[in-house]
Amino acid sequence: MPATPVLPSCSVLLLCGGRGQRMGGRDKGLIEWQGRPLIAWLHDLVRPLSDDLIISCNRNSERYKAFADRLISDDDQHFPGPLAGIRAGLQAARHEYLLVLPCDTPLLDRALIDALLAEAGSRPVMVRQGDFWEPLFSLIPKALGSALEKAWQAGERSPQRWLCQHEPIAIVCPPNDPRLANLNTPDLLAQNSE
Repeated sequence: MPATPVLPSCSVLLLCGGRGQRMGGRDKGLIEWQGRPLIAWLHDLVRPLSDDLIISCNRNSERYKAFADRLISDDDQHFPGPLAGIRAGLQAARHEYLLVLPCDTPLLDRALIDALLAEAGSRPVMVRQGDFWEPLFSLIPKALGSALEKAWQAGERSPQRWLCQHEPIAIVCPPNDPRLANLNTPDLLAQNSE
């Protein structure tokens, strides 16, 4: 029987800090899908992986508290985008690696997360779907926190552009992989409930 690979210990960051514009301003992580908030699905998936589960949220902290070990928020309350959450997550992380995931992907599975973790090293690991990088599905070495801070201070706001500067390892998924579906509009929520 083959040995089960030992996965690295990691901090987990669930990104819930956006404006929810496609949802009419509603907080995506707290929207119900199949009888539970979207954040609950991700929480259940990643909870066994870490004793350092962090949620990046800029509102509704009382409701998110039940799903995390710690809450963080952006230092700019004007919703500067996901790189701000990643920046705060790297600063807060207690482990050598930070697993980054968006809050609105309840179809994500453990196999994809294990594939990200299995490539842990000195470079970031990022999902690539066809020709497109998916920076919000990534594993980032905490050691890159100072590089991100420098890039942030220089005006960088794109997670994809910043991660690609560090020669990421690709975890290749097929185009339209259902596990990566962002249920971030009312139509997508309805379609995936059938």
